Amino acid sequence: MNTTRTSDLFVSDFPFSLICSKVGGVEATLAALAPQLQLSRPGPLLPVLPALEGLLPERGLRPGTAVSVTGGGTALLLALAAAATSAGTWCAAVGFDGLGLVAAAEAGVDLAHLVVVEAPGAQWPQVAAALADGVGVLLLRPTGAVSGPMAERLVTVARRGGCALVVAGPWPGARVRLEVVSRSWGGVGLGRGRLKARRIVVRSGGRGAAARGGETELWLPDAQGAIRAADPLTDALSAGRRPGPRPVRGPMAVV
Repeated sequence: MNTTRTSDLFVSDFPFSLICSKVGGVEATLAALAPQLQLSRPGPLLPVLPALEGLLPERGLRPGTAVSVTGGGTALLLALAAAATSAGTWCAAVGFDGLGLVAAAEAGVDLAHLVVVEAPGAQWPQVAAALADGVGVLLLRPTGAVSGPMAERLVTVARRGGCALVVAGPWPGARVRLEVVSRSWGGVGLGRGRLKARRIVVRSGGRGAAARGGETELWLPDAQGAIRAADPLTDALSAGRRPGPRPVRGPMAVV
């Protein structure tokens, strides 16, 4: 992929995929993209990949609310935006310095509907607010701690603009909280080989319907590059292994 530099704005080969290296390029970018952004306003609920539906109480992203993701990298955040961008909704990623477009594409993100502001610095609240008023999904990595009033103001802007927030790290008042509690890689074998698959366990919680919580095992991705729910029995059989014995419940005997 080739990129060309015009002032502070980096434009990739992908149609309308933009990377702003500095805040100064954001206003010009939004002005140029305003017609396209307005064409893809989201509906009441934004879709997510089928494997991720169980993480969210409404099985989709609700515009005007925040989802916080902790304990992992950017893969889960990108995966949460994949289905929405494939359906034509614009997504902006703010604060992810060095975000790889190849990794985003492999997670299912449609790069033709992605705007990236890599390093907004201390001005990230203003940049995030400007983008939340024009895109359907905002992936955000804040710089430093986030106060309650600041979080509330940004959610208000997102609600007005019909934007769903997906935040890397804690977020005051998040409706859904997702925490990656464990990660393991497949394909290494006995100390040698290539990493081919990543399995994670995600613990969910939050407010309202999300308060009941739970844990979900996911392949992110599996050996074929797909994002799907992990099933111990199916995964063992597909790998040519016999699943471990299941516990047998019977009458209790005293010996």
